[in-house]
Amino acid sequence: MTKITIIGAGSVGSTIAYTLAVQGLASEIVMIDINGEKALGEALDIRQGTPFCSPVTIYAGSYRDACDSDIVILTSGVARKPGQTRLDLAQTNVDIVKTIIPQITTFAPDATYIVVSNPVDILTYLFCRFSELPENKIIGTGTILDTSRLRARISEYYSINQQNVHAYVFGEHGDTSFVPWSIANISNVPVDDYHRAVTSKDNLYAPIDHEEMETYIKKSGGRVIQRKGATYYAIALSTCHICKCLVSGTDTTLTVSSMMHGEYGLEDVCLSTLNIVGRDGLRGKLITPLSDAELALLHKSAASLREVIDGLSI
Repeated sequence: MTKITIIGAGSVGSTIAYTLAVQGLASEIVMIDINGEKALGEALDIRQGTPFCSPVTIYAGSYRDACDSDIVILTSGVARKPGQTRLDLAQTNVDIVKTIIPQITTFAPDATYIVVSNPVDILTYLFCRFSELPENKIIGTGTILDTSRLRARISEYYSINQQNVHAYVFGEHGDTSFVPWSIANISNVPVDDYHRAVTSKDNLYAPIDHEEMETYIKKSGGRVIQRKGATYYAIALSTCHICKCLVSGTDTTLTVSSMMHGEYGLEDVCLSTLNIVGRDGLRGKLITPLSDAELALLHKSAASLREVIDGLSI
């Protein structure tokens, strides 16, 4: 029996609720939104289709209804507009989340919190600093979606199953993110060697252009927003995957955002590296070997986030 509360019933929050129901990851889902009618409508729409899913109770409620939640998912905030960066949203969404933290943590102090709202690294930091929750109970979605986009793109490029692709995006969920190519591989073959390792004469591949691939990953969200107004399917699937790892209790490595305490020489900033996620939330970090150039990029990303934090009224 798993109870999940979703704060925010916009496109992202409602798609997460729908996906949770379809995947059978929760027995009870509470939807909370400042627009109560919107939350009621979204919950009703999903609930009327649940006879075709695993048994689940889904309803709109208040913060009090979040009592005894196992997981709380934060999607509230102003959505990114075409041409905006995630960091442009920082002060507005910080102000919104600051009002939410004391209300939700009063009723769900033992839940694991998943921060989805952007800028996710800044808001994850805000939760760590002001919620009084254990840091292992605070998870930002971070670059889990960027990593999914990377794996999907490599899979398409080489016509190989995505499950054979092991590559990651580190750093900020934004413009200073990067791919540590030194640890990227396809079935234990380094990605940069894969085009030479395939023996089939029908498969003639060129090496991956790192810069082009990383630009594609960084610009994907903006391109979706430009074309359809918002992104919600992929982030909903990413968030539900985190929930699955929390519910199943099987430790899984994910590129999620968490507070740094000396790892890679970084302190007092939240960004994404490989974390071990299991039933108790964050079980620890997996310190992967990075090249000097990659370590410098991670520090650059941290510095960019630190600059934004220092400029905010928190």
